[in-house]
Amino acid sequence: MIEKKNLEYEKTVLIGVVTREQNTEKSKEYLDELAFLTYTAGGEVVKRFSQKMDMPNPKTFLGSGKLNDVRDFIVANGVGTAIFDDELTPSQQKNIEAVLDCKVLDRTLLILDIFAQRAQTSYARTQVELAQYQYLLPRLTGLWTHLERQRGGIGMRGPGETEIETDRRIVRDKISLLRKRMQAIDKQMATQRGNRGQLVRVALVGYTNVGKSTLMNTVSKSKVFAENKLFATLDTTVRKVVIKNLPFLMSDTVGFIRKLPTQLVESFKSTLDEVREADLLLHVVDISHPQFEDQIEAVNKILGEIKSADKPTIMVFNKIDTYQHETIDDDDIITERTKAHYTLEDWKKTWMNEVGDYALFISATEKENIEDFKKRVYQEVRNIHITRFPYNKFLYPDYDENYVES
Repeated sequence: MIEKKNLEYEKTVLIGVVTREQNTEKSKEYLDELAFLTYTAGGEVVKRFSQKMDMPNPKTFLGSGKLNDVRDFIVANGVGTAIFDDELTPSQQKNIEAVLDCKVLDRTLLILDIFAQRAQTSYARTQVELAQYQYLLPRLTGLWTHLERQRGGIGMRGPGETEIETDRRIVRDKISLLRKRMQAIDKQMATQRGNRGQLVRVALVGYTNVGKSTLMNTVSKSKVFAENKLFATLDTTVRKVVIKNLPFLMSDTVGFIRKLPTQLVESFKSTLDEVREADLLLHVVDISHPQFEDQIEAVNKILGEIKSADKPTIMVFNKIDTYQHETIDDDDIITERTKAHYTLEDWKKTWMNEVGDYALFISATEKENIEDFKKRVYQEVRNIHITRFPYNKFLYPDYDENYVES
């Protein structure tokens, strides 16, 4: 069973690598995100380790010298958990545990643990449990004695901690049972979506923690849970929204992230069906994040994987109230001007200009430009509705540019 309980923050160390495919800047960015994931899961990062290498060591991920450095720090500072930024193979995890003699997690297990904490409904809990079992199946050897020694914490909110679970057949039977349960739930979800009638469906998509739930609350005047942590929203929430005289359905979906575990993509199929069946996507972006372009790319990649990349999409650049940029003195002729120095107006002149009126700039928390947002969404939803019901187009008068009501 998935456990839900409040935990004290655990001391953790983070470990990443700098490779030919992942330079120093990218490695630091990933470790920053891993630190936020760790905080979300209930951990306190006391130190980060990274090593430059052509590719991770197939046996121990790090070189032996660096791994010994990590071990010495862990022993000297009473650290109980080491978290690696990439997914470890079962053999790597076993070998690393033998050296470090502490709890060893990878990015995938950390994300699964956060999902286990966030799952509120039986549907979400079933999805997470299925993903956990799929992750644990190839890692059963020696795992349960390891769990018994560590006695819970980050990454330990997993299914089953009894010795009988070492039986691979039982675990496979459990996976089969969960899949059947998911199939039954999928049918129920499909029926629910079918019963919503012919209303236009709009789905909020985007990287985790970009403000989708806050925007949902602002537009629909509902109270969807929102928090400044990763994966605050796990269950899909659907609300009926009316702008002026036009009703439509808006869904708030789980946030995406780079290196999203394949187990979650598979087990959250029905949740992602809200995106697949949407008529319009609102791709929400945290423009105040230094790597927001990389986040856009990560979201587009996952949209491609679920065959939703070609849907009509409005780019919604959120958090303009917290956007900051570096400044250069007018007499500074040495410093090279980079994207870090771009103002919002500078960004609007880049590739965003090609997006045209499919790019909006708002602040959901401060409700800045929200009326423009409503107007643009109304126009797009109305066009979709007229295309679907051409004989009813006269039921919807032209939009009053000076008035928006929700």
